[in-house]
Amino acid sequence: MSMTRPATLDPDLLRAFVFIAEERSFTRAAQLTGRTQSAVSMQVQRLEAVLGEQLLHRGRGGSVELTRHGQFLLQHARDMLALNDEIWRTFHTPAVTGSVCLGTPDDYALRFLPNVLKRFAEVYPNVEVEVVCAPSDELVPKLRAGTLDLALISDGHQPEGLKAQELWNGPLVWIGSERHGTHRLDPLPLALASPTCCWRVAALARLDATGRRYRLAYTAATQIGTLAPVMAGLAVTVSPATLLPVGLRALGAEDGMPSLPDFQVVMVKAREARQPVTDALADYIGETFAREAEKATRPRESLVA
Repeated sequence: MSMTRPATLDPDLLRAFVFIAEERSFTRAAQLTGRTQSAVSMQVQRLEAVLGEQLLHRGRGGSVELTRHGQFLLQHARDMLALNDEIWRTFHTPAVTGSVCLGTPDDYALRFLPNVLKRFAEVYPNVEVEVVCAPSDELVPKLRAGTLDLALISDGHQPEGLKAQELWNGPLVWIGSERHGTHRLDPLPLALASPTCCWRVAALARLDATGRRYRLAYTAATQIGTLAPVMAGLAVTVSPATLLPVGLRALGAEDGMPSLPDFQVVMVKAREARQPVTDALADYIGETFAREAEKATRPRESLVA
């Protein structure tokens, strides 16, 4: 029994479609691709012919809306183009050698660095990356002293005089055990990092503002260290909701917990950072955080026949 071989999707057609979908404008997409508006329109028509479905609706005043097939394609086209671009860079990036020292809190290292380091090593196999895990307030002096080239830091600890790039902006949440009702105890037992931790400061401020009684049951040198008593059902902590160990869950208003503010992760370079290795690593870190932020805001659309 013979099977029809799928057609190969042209990355140029996908890129034109993504620009139109994201900008909601054929004119803006034409500017970004360096083509005429009619050429971009023809690219979309070719893509629709290959797929056999309409992807876009053009409304009055030049407005553009995605069909359900277009919404499905947009999610996967982004991933395909990211992979295409990464392969291209791998074979066309100038050789870089040397070493670079990166500082990061341990929770950021666990959440983001595995993917960053893997992709970076594939493109720059001759670069040695040293990773120093420490709280943000300990990384700032190291940056100033020049023992670090680059650091990921919680926004509340951003050093003056050094340029910072925002990588992430998202909410903090209360974290508790899935099997225990620790968050219902009075006073509320807490497991938090050191007194200089901006997450700890924010959590205590919200509890004080709402009049919720609490006690500091456990203090850890690092944020990861606060999770152990929480997993044992002995305390509650604060953290981003991403990459929680099995057995933990986010707690919200329905659990009687007050809201927490957003937090930021920033990337800071030392004044005398080693180059070009520092900029190369910074680019990969920035791309990884951008992908994570984009995934977090994607609508969860699925194509249903």
